[in-house]
Amino acid sequence: MTNDEFRAAMSRLAAGVVLVTAQEPPLDPDDPQAPAGEDAGMTATAFMSVSLDPPLALVSLREGSRMDDLLAEQPLWAVSVLAENQRHIAGRFAMKGRISDRLLFKELSWTRGESSGAPLLTDALATFELRTEQRVTAGDHTLVVGRVLTARVPGTGGGPLLYFRGRYRQLG
Repeated sequence: MTNDEFRAAMSRLAAGVVLVTAQEPPLDPDDPQAPAGEDAGMTATAFMSVSLDPPLALVSLREGSRMDDLLAEQPLWAVSVLAENQRHIAGRFAMKGRISDRLLFKELSWTRGESSGAPLLTDALATFELRTEQRVTAGDHTLVVGRVLTARVPGTGGGPLLYFRGRYRQLG
């Protein structure tokens, strides 16, 4: 089996699209006057529930990616489940060589999570705040298992944004 064959077969599995976010730790944690770190975000399709008791979920991150490095240092993070009308957000945070995340968040409607400090999209289908419980190296990815601290459904209607056969899609 080649990488292309594996990729083609896996592309037939529809996946929900989420925005994974975290806030970098302060530049100098010992100085209360030090500026807070930047907010970071990335689009992911490999996010899933792991356990109900205790409530656990996981995200798969490319090893060595900015988010993988950040979550190795920052145990608190968040996930916003994207709605079908948020394709532009998915594309924005999936770009390679993109501009600063600070500028990407600037035009979005979001609030800071009370438990994680991470950005949560106000018009997401659902939001989760998590604390890392375990990190597992799996090939060229890291599986980050997090305890769910909060899970909310903001009340936004509409369907989910899906990723299928290499493109963003909608139900129906």
